Amino acid sequence: MRGLRRRELWAGLAFVSPWVVGLGVFLIYPIVASLYYSFCDYSVLDRARPIGLANYTDLAKDSLFWKSLFNTLFYAALAVPLGLGLALALALLLNSGVRGLTVYRTIFFLPALMPMVALAVLWLWIFNGEYGVLNVALARLGIQAPPWLTDPAWSKPALVLLSMWGVGQAMVIFLAGLQDVPEHLYEAADLDGASWWDKIRHVTLPMISPVILFNGIMGIIGSLQFFAIPYIMTPNGQPARSAYFYAMYLYDNAFLYLRMGYASAMAWILFILIFCLTLVSLRLAARYVHYEAAP
Repeated sequence: MRGLRRRELWAGLAFVSPWVVGLGVFLIYPIVASLYYSFCDYSVLDRARPIGLANYTDLAKDSLFWKSLFNTLFYAALAVPLGLGLALALALLLNSGVRGLTVYRTIFFLPALMPMVALAVLWLWIFNGEYGVLNVALARLGIQAPPWLTDPAWSKPALVLLSMWGVGQAMVIFLAGLQDVPEHLYEAADLDGASWWDKIRHVTLPMISPVILFNGIMGIIGSLQFFAIPYIMTPNGQPARSAYFYAMYLYDNAFLYLRMGYASAMAWILFILIFCLTLVSLRLAARYVHYEAAP
């Protein structure tokens, strides 16, 4: 029996070994290495030279670091709640017994599958100040449209508006949560004379609160790592660095300026920020998120 168990153990380890090796080489080692390099002067082309906390103290004095952090937090503060609200509104509409649910769900979800580069190029033309579809449509309505991507006051709101294009993924998750809400709760609310808004507030939102929490945390993580679209649409964060986001500055430090140690320090600060915001969300979940007891 011992020999059989030993052979089974080695066979199991052999099957698991590709995953273990991949986890160690492509995940654990880069994490540990980035933590070490964050305390080093490392240019990739030369050996890392330990410098203690110098990278972190330099970041505290770096005005561009604070500018990119402000831009990112500003974007996240608008994009996350607006995206959640729009996704939930679409899910509620599709959950109201509309015909062709599968077709509408597919239509709303398709933009989330669009490649980032193609999406950025498409919206560059939509936001074009002279020939863009959006400005032409607003002009026909008698509205003076702003120069979206060339005005520092409108560059971040324009990117927030663009982010609404990809709410289909969150909408599908909301829709799945809505379809799991027990019907007898709505029937009881109807018997009590509850209005449509009362049912949304006291039945729907509490019952899908775990889904709201999940989509909220995923939205926070995604918005704080916002990179590909602004990097293509607003080179160097122009105009006036108003669209220069944290991940763009991190990328430039790592691969343009070859300051890999400095970029590693930025990466760990971003990790701590995401961790703290996620922890706050989970702490709030204890008060506001309702989990239905298992039958």
